Amino acid sequence: MFPTEPAAVNKGFGAVLRNRNFMLVWIGQIICQLADKIFFVLTIALLEKYPLAVGVVEDGRRADLFLAFTLPAILLGSLGGIIVDRFPKKPIMIGSDLLRGLLTIAIPFLPREFLILFAITFANSVIVQFFAPAEQAAIPILVKRDSLMAANALFTSTMMGAIIIGFAVGEPLLSLGKSWLGERYGQEFIVGGLYLISSLIKIPVKLKSNKPDLKAEKVNPIAEFKDCLRYLKKKRLIMNAMVQLTALYCVFASLVALSIRLAQKFGLQEKQFGFFLAAAGVGMVLGAGILGHWGEKFHHKPLPLFGFLSMAFVLAVFTFIHNLPLALALSTLLGLGAALIAVPMQTLIQQQTPPDMHGKIFGFQNHAVNIALTAPLLITERLTNYFGLRIVLLGISFIVATIGIWAWHNTRKVLKDVI
Repeated sequence: MFPTEPAAVNKGFGAVLRNRNFMLVWIGQIICQLADKIFFVLTIALLEKYPLAVGVVEDGRRADLFLAFTLPAILLGSLGGIIVDRFPKKPIMIGSDLLRGLLTIAIPFLPREFLILFAITFANSVIVQFFAPAEQAAIPILVKRDSLMAANALFTSTMMGAIIIGFAVGEPLLSLGKSWLGERYGQEFIVGGLYLISSLIKIPVKLKSNKPDLKAEKVNPIAEFKDCLRYLKKKRLIMNAMVQLTALYCVFASLVALSIRLAQKFGLQEKQFGFFLAAAGVGMVLGAGILGHWGEKFHHKPLPLFGFLSMAFVLAVFTFIHNLPLALALSTLLGLGAALIAVPMQTLIQQQTPPDMHGKIFGFQNHAVNIALTAPLLITERLTNYFGLRIVLLGISFIVATIGIWAWHNTRKVLKDVI
């Protein structure tokens, strides 16, 4: 399907699109990301098939499922990266997809007990904590250093595209599965089949990496976590990039929490809050595409600073406008600014991290990002109830601009030489 290596030196997307191994992993990522989003829709849809226990309300079970999705990410994010450093990346990626596919397909054959659905959801999220750092660690092995920007642009754009498309097609695809394969098995087979297809696509991938030393000392998660922190303390550039990515995901999590209020402000129904998230996703895809294709022209530009300042501008302006099309256009600009942070900073982390630290660093990053996606959801709504939407948006805008200026001030002398 694709040549094994680029025939000649190419810039932008040209090199990575001609790299067969990268393309197989990328196509697998697209399918897997879609499966993840549709699995979320599936678990919510299945609740009506599970009888309520005495004294349990529907909202309580839904909240328990949200906990099953998020808790493993908070507790096990760094441990997954430590394990990934000790084992080959390809079997971890393939095995993770395979296990999630089999778990999903097993759902209709198991008793209709909510605890079983909770356990399967929890297990799916646990497996992701090993899959995510393995996939991130595979990218710098699969592509050349000067193609990392384009590779990360593709991964970022498809990740955001999956968020936009996955939730939108989830219900229709599940309904199609029921009509094709039957009421009892159709939905689960559709989602499980996507995971299995993703695992099969990755089988031909040739992933060169150092063989892990399985005879090394036993895994000590606490000691290795401390080693990771010490390493990040020495490598200020990597730590700074990770802080910027964490701040970015905090902003997006806050936007998710505030989007319902924004929908009301612009005359939409509460359930239409996704319009703002979809517009931001379109902006991220657009920004990632620009960086992937013309990234070498922006080598010496302060892209993350531009990104933070544009996001701060959008958040501040949101409080003073009442025109819906303008608000959606600003959401797109916010997403474009986010891409100016996410793609270069992820590229920098991959460039500057030695192979033997890939798992630990990407596991720690996964851990930090998941906390960043969870914590704002818990506090933003409360702050908005207390201070009001305008004050909260202006406060977040100020924090975002401050982080962008601080980060650029700390790294501007070295960042231009590595991205």
